[in-house]
Amino acid sequence: MPDVIRPYGDTRDDGKVQLSFTLPIEWDERADEAARRLAVAMGFRDVHVAEGRPAAAGFSFFIMYASSPHAVDLDAIAPSAVQAPAMSMEEVDRFVRERVGRRIAVAGACIGTDAHTVGIDAILNMKGYKGDYGLERYASFEVFNLGSQVPVESLMRFAKERAIDALLVSQVVTQKQSDVKNFTALSELLEAEGIRDRVLLICGGPRVTNLLAAELGYDAGF
Repeated sequence: MPDVIRPYGDTRDDGKVQLSFTLPIEWDERADEAARRLAVAMGFRDVHVAEGRPAAAGFSFFIMYASSPHAVDLDAIAPSAVQAPAMSMEEVDRFVRERVGRRIAVAGACIGTDAHTVGIDAILNMKGYKGDYGLERYASFEVFNLGSQVPVESLMRFAKERAIDALLVSQVVTQKQSDVKNFTALSELLEAEGIRDRVLLICGGPRVTNLLAAELGYDAGF
């Protein structure tokens, strides 16, 4: 496996990429050329506008193919994912019983105005997802699924009043970094209340990685 990698399209190391974006102008041939020049200004080479079309009144959408001259050194990237062996439900329950000696209180919620509960439900609901049971089925967990559109202030109060051990929060809506703002607000509230150190704090969403989670003051991301 190469240590230095480039995008792959037709042939190895050709740098081919597909990109798309919207411009706030009516679509015509001039708009296509404007999109192409923007891609060139971004550093792409051999830029081809594969598709340009009206998106709405005063807006145009473009799909483009181009080549990137850049590469990435894999050796310079440290893995951020949490490495842990997979355990069965029985093994988890036994581990908690022997190491903790009590049930672990877990609360999960979709925060802000977000109503996308699929991820949280897959983790918490008894039926789980793709053959993996949710935490409600485990004897070692006391689970509170708080649902959607939960204000971060309410979640903080709940965690404090119920002595929650682990908080799982998610947000799918990412416009204007609303997910990052809400995740940060929750972490800061827990710090202000003096309970951050006793809560395992985990955030999730389409853009969340362990690296981003750590930058936001969380223990892990999903």
